[in-house]
Parts: sequence; structure tokens; C-alpha cells
Amino acid sequence: MSNAGCSSVLPAPCRQAGHRALLPLPAAPQFVARFRSNRRVRLTPASAVVHASRIPPSEARRVRSLAGSRHRPPPLHRIRSGTPCCAYVEKMLVAETASLLDVHRKDREARIRKQLHKVELPPSPYDTAWVAMVPLRGSPRTPCFPQCVEWILQNQHENGSWDNNDLGSSANKNVLLSTLACVLALEKWNLGQEHIRRGLHFIGRHFSLVMDEEIAAPTGFNMIFPGMLSLAVGAGLQFPVRQTDIDWILQQWEMELKRQAGEKSYGREAYMAYVSEGLGNLLDWNEVMKFQRKNGSLFNSPSTTAAALVHNYDDKALDYLNMVVSKFGGAVPTVYPLNMHWKLSMVDSLEKIGISRHFSSEIEGILDMAYSFWLQRDEEIMMDVATCAMAFRLLRMNGYDVSSDELSHLAEASNFHNSLQGYLNDTKSVLELYKASKVSVAEHELILDNIGNWSGSLLSEKLCSEGVQGLPNLEVEYAVKLPFYTTLERLDHKRNIEHFDARGSHILKTECLPYGINQELLALAVDDFTFSQSIYQDELLHLDRWVKENRLDQLQFARQKLTYCYLSAAATIFPPELSDARISWAKNGVLTTVVDDFFDVGGSKEELENLIALVEKWDEHHKDDFCSEQVRIVFCALYTTVNQLGSIASAVQNRDVKNHLIEIWLLLLRSMMTEAEWQRSQYVPTMEEYMTNGVVSFALGPIVLPTSYCVGEKLLGSAVKNQEYSELFRLMSTCGRLLDDSQGFEREGSEGKLNSVSLLVLHSGGSMSIEAAKNAIEKSIVASRRDLLRLVLKEGTVVPRACKELFWKMCKILHLFYFRTDGFSSPKEMASAVYAVINEPLRLSS
Repeated sequence: MSNAGCSSVLPAPCRQAGHRALLPLPAAPQFVARFRSNRRVRLTPASAVVHASRIPPSEARRVRSLAGSRHRPPPLHRIRSGTPCCAYVEKMLVAETASLLDVHRKDREARIRKQLHKVELPPSPYDTAWVAMVPLRGSPRTPCFPQCVEWILQNQHENGSWDNNDLGSSANKNVLLSTLACVLALEKWNLGQEHIRRGLHFIGRHFSLVMDEEIAAPTGFNMIFPGMLSLAVGAGLQFPVRQTDIDWILQQWEMELKRQAGEKSYGREAYMAYVSEGLGNLLDWNEVMKFQRKNGSLFNSPSTTAAALVHNYDDKALDYLNMVVSKFGGAVPTVYPLNMHWKLSMVDSLEKIGISRHFSSEIEGILDMAYSFWLQRDEEIMMDVATCAMAFRLLRMNGYDVSSDELSHLAEASNFHNSLQGYLNDTKSVLELYKASKVSVAEHELILDNIGNWSGSLLSEKLCSEGVQGLPNLEVEYAVKLPFYTTLERLDHKRNIEHFDARGSHILKTECLPYGINQELLALAVDDFTFSQSIYQDELLHLDRWVKENRLDQLQFARQKLTYCYLSAAATIFPPELSDARISWAKNGVLTTVVDDFFDVGGSKEELENLIALVEKWDEHHKDDFCSEQVRIVFCALYTTVNQLGSIASAVQNRDVKNHLIEIWLLLLRSMMTEAEWQRSQYVPTMEEYMTNGVVSFALGPIVLPTSYCVGEKLLGSAVKNQEYSELFRLMSTCGRLLDDSQGFEREGSEGKLNSVSLLVLHSGGSMSIEAAKNAIEKSIVASRRDLLRLVLKEGTVVPRACKELFWKMCKILHLFYFRTDGFSSPKEMASAVYAVINEPLRLSS
């Protein structure tokens, strides 16, 4: 045996499977471990400020001093050799700061984990005030919940307001609403005259805000505030404002009441019940009680339920308030229960900003609970449109068996418009429905198709007309214009981090602020993304050296696609610890591009046959076996790289998988030779022949299959030989082959090449047009993509989930690259994406 033609780049002792000392650079996990301890402090000035703002001042100054340069502190090797003391101090500072940041990261994770286990809902002064107004049954002059009255007396801010911000905040409509409610509660029980005076003066100083329609307002503000203002005036309270201003607000309220009376719909009735605190005796409270839920509440709202009790005694409603007050003490939240909505929202946020892997066990517990609620059709999920849609999407995408039938009541736009959320024109609910509609895994999920059609049209109309209320236009525009199967996780994470609402308020009838949890999420996401980028940059440097060491840059016929190959790896296999997987993906991506170009334009028939013969021999090849220098370069790059990656994969799997990697490459080369022979002989294959060969020749096998050995899961030999594994590959490759054919039809036609579009036209005998052929291809793409997603999400299969997800990730990459054009041939399409994922610092919105 001789392999003198291509000497291995591995040291002799490391050439056996099972040894990890293979990649000479950052790719090995042990490098990442070292890197984590030594490099976390290499912050940009912006990220240093983010970190410094979250640690003690004395330590923050030290971090700022380390991050004061334009990019990173100078590497230790740049410190002058004559100053060993400086080098030692620098090293100690780096280690100390890294340790400090790691401690704060763990503390931050612990605080987030606590919220995932038990949601801490902040008190709502507005809802607490309404609960305080409920009289004791049989004793109308005595409060039923004196602890709520006491809380109001103890929690007025210095400026006279009541707000759910402990420090008091600048005036807004939410604060004015809460303050007026607290004033009414105290006036009802003839308590806190000084509190009332100060509260009225606060309202008077900021009364102009009430009349300013340009200022954002809580849900129902224009109904509730004037209604409570009327109650206050009727009780003899004096506001330090002009009477004309009060009269104007009350006139506007009366006009709105008349307008509402002219509408007859379930949505309108639900809305009037929801804002009933401001309507008092104007409502038929028996009709309002039709909206009572199983837990006794009205809309899970303490304030609405309390208002109902003030006007219409009900045992179940009282039981609900007793339960809420018993749980939260003197101050109640603005909505309860909100447990499932809040937890699902946190899971969604964790996934959107790329840190969900840190909380996998907590997320699994939340989704298990949500699935149980789903099966029981629990009101906490089913009665709220946004929560129901979000639960469906998250459960399905995490492998739970949920039926779209549970969304049947929203299949038509008219049904949504007739709901409370529809009446409120709630964009958040429409967006959640639209996103849920896109996770279809079966051909006949007509409910999802219908929801997607009307919700997509409605969102597009909103973008084109008045804009989007309550959500950033960018979020809606991105969802509508870029389908979820064309998105790359790390690009999504970056955009979501940069536009993340750190305040994280949830506006209902009053603002609901979580206890700083969104700031914690943002800080952890920034830290995680910044650290990942430093890993990506070093990996790309390693790959650049690998290209040069293997002389791939000397092949004139080959496209240089290293950055794009690495982008597809870093943007999808993003966790820092999966370095081996990214390196395998990127190297094989580069090699498949080189080989594809070699068979397309670079190699003669003799050279192609020579390359295949060499791969068939593998270790048996000889230095005199090369018919050209091009063949030598291509084969030696293949030989050394596949051996190297095979050894890494074998070590991970604890069995020899190198022969499988060689077999994958051999299948690819033979399929490419088949296509080359078809073109030389002018043979026109059948569609079946073309696709059977094409799913292999599209060259995804050497990229995805070896990587599946490196994602931390045991991939058994029996799984690799299983039909499921083959089907995953077939569906993924079918999408890629057909996407390329559809977008590259004109280009390949000009080169005299056949593809699926031209074959359909040719074999139809002239009965099918090019446009009809493209439509047929598009339907096949949709079907293959849907079937692939169903197989990836299916639980209890022989291929581990992490391995299956690689096939879906590649499918998404292909859809993005071919979204508008033949992306792989259009470098400008991907240039900004490469920069965004690998190099561009985060730019947080203010």
C-alpha cells in the first residue's frame, strides 16, 4: 500500500480513528474551551458598555479599560518582549475579567431560569384599585378586600401618581388611568384625603395627555378613562383643570358610545364587556356575564371582574378575586392567569434571540405543560387568539403532535374580525396566526392555508396603509416578505437582538411590565452573539489557511466560495461548541464546489476518470497515478480533508465512519460523471432517470451527511442504512435540485444543459409550456419541503433530532440562496449576510 502521492497533514500518531488532535486550529472543542476562558473579554466598545452596565461600578471600570481600544485589547504576542511584567499583568487582567463576566453570565441565566419556572407578574395599581372598590356582601360601606385599599394608601409615588414602576415614571395615559382608579377607590371608602388631593393634582398637571390622540394609549382608554372621569365628577371630586376640557372629553365619550351602539357584532359585545369598568349602569350586566370563564373571571381580568361584582354579585366571580388576592396579596396583576401566555412568549423570545439552548430542560417542561393544556382545550390557551396560535407553532416545531383542527374557528377572516382581538384590530394576533399557518406538514391542511391567505393579506394591507400598531413595522414586514423556510437562524438572531424590546411591556388595559426579565434576556443574547462571532472569525481564518495549504486557490476553473460555504454553516449550526460540525460543513462545501466546477468546466474526460479511479483506490493510490496537476490538487485536498474529518467524526461516534465518508464522495463523483456522459452523448434522460441521479449530483451528500456525525448525537450504522435517513436526503436534495433548475433554467439552457424544466417540456410532446413546467416544479418543491419538515419534526424516529435538523437547515439555506435568483452565482446577494453573521458588531436600538 502506498499513499505517497498525497501525504497526510496529520502527524503519524494521530492518523488512526479515535484521535482528536486533528484540526491544528480552533475547530476542536478543546480549543473552544480554552477560547471561552481567554477571549470573552475581547469586546467592542459597544459591547463593553453593555457588559459594564450590568456589573458593579468598580469592576465596570476595569472592563471599560480593557475595551478602550477600537476593537479588542492587543493580543499578548504584541506586547514588547522586554516587558514580561506587563505581559503577566495583561494575562491576569484578561483571566480575571473573563472570570467576572462568566460569573455574571451564570447569575443572569439563574434569574432567567427562575422566571421560566415561576412567572412573577408585577402589581397593577389600576386593577388593584378596582378590586379595592368591591364591597363586602351585605355591607356596602365596607371593602371586601381591605388589603388592596391598604396597598393603595402605602404605594403612592411622591409626584402623586400610582404606577407599576417602583420609582415612579413620567406621566402617560397608563399612569393617568391607574391614578384615577386609585383616587376613586379611596374616595369610595372616604380614606386618604391627602392621597386623593395629590392624585387629583397629578392628573390635572398632565390632563393634556388625555386629549392628545397622537399619544399611545392602553386598550379601551377612550372608553374607560372618560367613564371613570364621569364617576369622579359625579362624586364631587374637583380636578384642577378647565371645565371645558372635562366637558370636551365627556362629549367625545358620548359620541363614541353612540357609535358603538350602532354596531351589532360579537366582537363589539366582547369589547364593551372588556372595558365595562368605564360604563357602569350603561351596561346590561347580565349580558356582560355571558363572557365569564370557567375560573369565574371576565377575560382573566381582575379589574373587569371586580367591576362586574360592584354592579352584579356573582359567587364564581368573588371566588376568582379571592383566589387572586390570596395568591398575590394586597396588589393584583393586570391579568391572571397569564402563566401560559407569558411562558410561551419567553420560550419564543429565547428561540428568536438564539439562547434557547441554555434553557432546554426548562423549555421542555413548559412545552409539556402547554401540550397538556392543548389536549384539554384549556381556556388559558384556547380563549386567546395570539396564545393559541403561538402554542400551535411552538409545539409543532418542537415535535409535539398538534392538529390544525383546533384553529378551525379562525379559518375565515370573518371569524377573526368577529372576535375581541379582531374588533381591537390586534396586529399581534394576526401576526401569530400568520406565522402559525406556515408550519404546515401535510398537503391537505386547508385550515392553515386559509389562515395564511387572509392573515397575510391583512398584514400586507396594514403595511401599505396606516402602518402597524403596537409592533415594529420591521417585524411584520420581515414575516410577510421572507417566508420562514428562507431564514437563517443567526441572521434572525442578530436582527431580533438589535430590535429587541428590552422594556418588554405588554399593553392591555394597563401596562404590564415583567420584572426586568427582558433586560436579562437581551444582555445574555448580546454576550452569546458577540462571543460566537469571535469564534466564527477564527474558524474562517483557519479555513482560509486550509484553502491555501491545499492549493485550492490555484485552480483557475474553481469558484472561490469559502465565505458563502462558511456562512451557511455559521448561520445555522451556530452554537460555539459545534465547531467541528461547522468546519466539516464548510470544508466539504468548498470541495463540492471545486469538484462540481471540475466536472463542469475544468476537467477533461481523462481527468474526470482519473479522479474517480483515485478515489476508488483511496489509500492504495500512488504518486505516479495523477494524469495532471489539477487532478493531483483536487484529489490530495479530498484525501487529506476526508481523512482528517473522518477521524474527527469517528472519535465523536466511537466507531470508524471514514469509509462511509469516502463512499459518499464516490457516489457523488459517479453521478457527476453520468451527467457529463449524458451531455457528451446528447442523451435525453427520462424525468425519473434525471431526478434519481440529480439528487446525488446536486452534491449535498458530502456536506450534510458527514456533519451529522459531529453534532453531539450518536448516529448508529443501522440509522444511516435506514430508509428514513435516505428519505431525508432525497427530500432535501430534491428541493435543492429543483430550486436550482427553476432559477437557473435560462442560464443552463444557454450552456446547452438539460434540467427538470426543459425535460418536462421535451417529454410533454409540446403540450406543456415553460411556465407550466415551472409551476409543476414549484408544486414539487412545496410538497418535498413540507414532507421534509414533517419527517424532521416526527418524534420516535431512528435518526436523532439534531441530525435530522441538518437536512432542514440545508433546505432553508437553499431556499434563501435561490429565493430571488440563482443565489450561488450572485455573490452580491449574500455579501451583507456574510458580514452580518461573522464580522459586523451588534447595533442595539435605543
